Amino acid sequence: MAKSNKIMIQVCLCGAGTKKEQAPTVPYTAEELAEQIVACAKAGASIAHIHVREDKVVGGEMQIGYKSMSLQKFTEAVEATREACKKAGVDILINLTTSGGEYEDYKRLQHLGALKPEMCSFDPNTLNWANSYIFENSPRFLNLLSQEVIKHDIKPEFEVFDTGHLDSVMYYVNKHGIPKPPHIQFIMGVGGAMPGSAEYLAFAVSKLPEGATWSVSGIGKAHMPMMLAGLALGCDGLRVGLEDNIYLSKGVIATNLQLVERAVELSKLAGREIATADDARELLGITRHCLRDERTYEPTFKAE
Repeated sequence: MAKSNKIMIQVCLCGAGTKKEQAPTVPYTAEELAEQIVACAKAGASIAHIHVREDKVVGGEMQIGYKSMSLQKFTEAVEATREACKKAGVDILINLTTSGGEYEDYKRLQHLGALKPEMCSFDPNTLNWANSYIFENSPRFLNLLSQEVIKHDIKPEFEVFDTGHLDSVMYYVNKHGIPKPPHIQFIMGVGGAMPGSAEYLAFAVSKLPEGATWSVSGIGKAHMPMMLAGLALGCDGLRVGLEDNIYLSKGVIATNLQLVERAVELSKLAGREIATADDARELLGITRHCLRDERTYEPTFKAE
């Protein structure tokens, strides 16, 4: 089959770490997420990657917008997003994170069965993130995650930080019968993993599994170089957003909308057609999901 000229723009709105002190518009609440997702969808984003935040006492001090894997917060965010998109007449794929780090397995998995998103992140290896902390993804957890994506017909977005991670992707795909071809999201420029250079990206792309679709994002200063390299190499998607990069240019703090608009502009300059949400579903082999209220609202994984 001929490669599509359409390109998917994914917006990663907040991640687990970006603070309002760094980027004032980074969304913390369900309402902020929904409002920005609608604006980004109108600008050309076809996928929204969602993390959630909560206010929490940490070390005796109240932390506003602290990282969270709360089922309640995910439910609020997804419901607000679906309602806002419906009201605005826009469509976007919802991609929920599972990368909870130190959280128990069930907390990283419970929202998948409860909310049944069309996509979720799947980090196939443990990493010493930026040589500062353990980004843990144990084989125990990854086997459970594999079972969940099969059970709930969720398209995994395999986040690949290093070349060996591609081997792990195919291990879980083959072991659990996850539908092929896989979708690979290269994350470039994390300390302790692949640097954000065109040389590394070109090598990684040359090792892609047969038929795989792929997208790329560069962390921080690698953000713009990886977009340009990705377009030059024929990527299927670009990932942008305040989770990965807070700057529009040196010293200029960005918004999620501005980052999406820039990715759309660059893609068009490269002669690419911006994929709609339905285009993205076709590219990724996703069957459109019903809304949550048409399904059983019951997480598979619960606290014991």
